[in-house]
Amino acid sequence: MTGEGFAARLRRETAQAHAGAERSPFMAELLAGDLAPEALTALLLQVHHLYAVLEPAVDAMRGDVVVAPFADEHLRRLPAVSEDLRARLGEGWRSHLVPLPATERYAQRLQEVAGWPGGLVAHHYLRYLGDLSGGQVVRRLLARAYGVAEEELRSWDFPGVPSPKRYRDHYRSLLDAAPWDEAERDRVVAEASRGYRLNEDLFADLGGSLPAWRR
Repeated sequence: MTGEGFAARLRRETAQAHAGAERSPFMAELLAGDLAPEALTALLLQVHHLYAVLEPAVDAMRGDVVVAPFADEHLRRLPAVSEDLRARLGEGWRSHLVPLPATERYAQRLQEVAGWPGGLVAHHYLRYLGDLSGGQVVRRLLARAYGVAEEELRSWDFPGVPSPKRYRDHYRSLLDAAPWDEAERDRVVAEASRGYRLNEDLFADLGGSLPAWRR
């Protein structure tokens, strides 16, 4: 498309894979408040595994010209997810960190792309821009469904980002400015689509426990 920036292309060409993840029965029932609170805890436990791989990989690549603009401390999620888990499970929360098979595959892929700047940015985009956009809606729905204050859902709280909308616009400008040729852009789009499919698989694994969690 003439005049289309890379961020717009990335969003457009991953839309189908993104929609597949969004349509998961697990997330639909969780956001509707149809599941026991343990379902939310289970989601956070799996997400912790992903950020425990992704964030050290970003830290290790901070000196890279491609990764550096995206490596913003204000986006870091692992401490917030850890705090949510401690609040829900107590001081022994780490003993519950058992990855599902889909989580292991997702984390393995994050490890595989850790040294590839474009691939790292593709997964960075999926997780952080997602948390800054749809994640804000998720936070409100979860707070309402489970009777908790939004402030208690730290995993989706970005205190260092006063305006998520402005930050998202800034992030997309970074994607547009990334020094990739067309072949590399193709690879980044393909990797982001792969990331959405891995996310969909994770929701499907969580969905295996739906009968036990339904209220």
